[in-house]
Amino acid sequence: MLQCDLLIRDINIASMNSNSNYGIIENGAIAVAESTIIWIGKGDAVPEINAKKTLSLPGKWVSPALIDCHTHIIFAGNRAWEFEDRLKGKSYQEISKSGGGIISTVNETRKSSSKHLLKLAKNRLDGLQKEGVGTVEIKSGYGLDLATERMMLEVAKKLENDQISIKKTFLGAHALPPEYAKKSDDYIKYVCEEVMPELHSLSLIDAVDAFCENIAFSNHHVEILFEKARSLDLPVKLHADQLSNSGGTELAASFGALSADHLEYTSQKGVEALAESGTVAVMLPGAFFMLNEKQKPPIDDFRKMSVPMAIATDCNPGSSPICSIRFAMSLAANLFHLTPEECLAGVTREAAKALGIESKGTLEIGKDADIAIWDINHPNELTYWIGINPLSNLIIAGKMI
Repeated sequence: MLQCDLLIRDINIASMNSNSNYGIIENGAIAVAESTIIWIGKGDAVPEINAKKTLSLPGKWVSPALIDCHTHIIFAGNRAWEFEDRLKGKSYQEISKSGGGIISTVNETRKSSSKHLLKLAKNRLDGLQKEGVGTVEIKSGYGLDLATERMMLEVAKKLENDQISIKKTFLGAHALPPEYAKKSDDYIKYVCEEVMPELHSLSLIDAVDAFCENIAFSNHHVEILFEKARSLDLPVKLHADQLSNSGGTELAASFGALSADHLEYTSQKGVEALAESGTVAVMLPGAFFMLNEKQKPPIDDFRKMSVPMAIATDCNPGSSPICSIRFAMSLAANLFHLTPEECLAGVTREAAKALGIESKGTLEIGKDADIAIWDINHPNELTYWIGINPLSNLIIAGKMI
C-alpha cells in the first residue's frame, strides 16, 4: 500500500510531459508524499493508497505551477517618462544614449535600501504568484558595482521561501556604469576579477547573464565574461539579438548556455546553433510589445529545428513593465503566433529547462509537487483569457498556498 500525504482526485490533468495534447489525463489523480509526486494517472487506476489528506476537485484542471524564467523585478524607481517619450517617437536606443534607459534605474537602485527593494520586489512577486507562478528567475544588473549587485542578490535570496522558488542570476554586464564611461574593457575586468568571484563565494549566483548588443556589450566582452563563469562552474545565459543580429545567439550556444533570450534578429545560423546545443530560446513578447518592435523571432525556424521555446515576462521598469505571466502568454500567442499549448509549455516544461531545473515543469512521478489548480474548461483558456484570473489554488512542494 502506498503511503502519501495528499491525494488529489477527480481532476483533469495537463501534465505537460509530452509535446502533444498538453499531456492530458482526464478524470485523473495525483498522490504526493512530502514534496514529491509519487503517483499520477487515471482516477479508476489509483492503486491502494493510505492518504493523510484527500482532495476531491471535480471539474477542476491542474497543471504544473508556472515558471517565469526571465525577470528583473528588483529595482527602484520607474521609467514611465521613457514610455511617454517612446510614444512621442523616440527609440529605445535614443533614450539610452540621452541618459535614460538602464542607467537611470541604476542610479535609483544604488540610492535605495535593501528593505525598500525587498518591499517593492515582493509586491511584484505577489502579482506573479497570484497567477499560479511557483518559480521565478531574478536578475541583478541595476547595481553595476559590487555593493549594489550584492544587495540585489541578497534581496532575491530573501524572497525565497516555502511558497516560491527563486533562481538568482548575476547580470553585472547589463550596461556600462557612469564611472566606467568609455572603459568597457576595464569594467569587464572589474566584473570578472572582483565582482563575480566575491558574489559566487557568498553563494549568491545560480547563473551568469549579459546584455550582448550594440548599446551594451560586445561579443568579445561576453566571451571573456563567460570564460570566467565557466572557470567558476556557473551556467550562462544571454540577452541576444534583440535589437540587431550580433551573433549573440551563436555565442550563447557555443558555451552551452541554458538559454538565449529575446532573439528577434537571430539568423538561421543562430537557430541551427541553438538546436545543436540544446539551448532554450526564451521569448519575451512583453518587451517586443512595449517597444513596438517589428522584427519577430524566427518562430517557424525554431519549430522546424525542434528548438525548445520558453516564455517569460521580462518584468523590468524600462522595456517590459509587466508582472503578468498569463499576459505574456497571450502576447506570445497574438504577436508571435505560438499556439496555446506552446505557450503553456513555455511557462512550464521549457521554462524549467531554461533555468536548468530538472525537478519542475511537468507533472510526473518523481517531480516536485508544484501544482496549479484552475477553474477552466480546457488548458487553452490560460492563454485565451485576459483580465480574468482562473487560479483556484496553488500547491508548492506538496503544500497548499
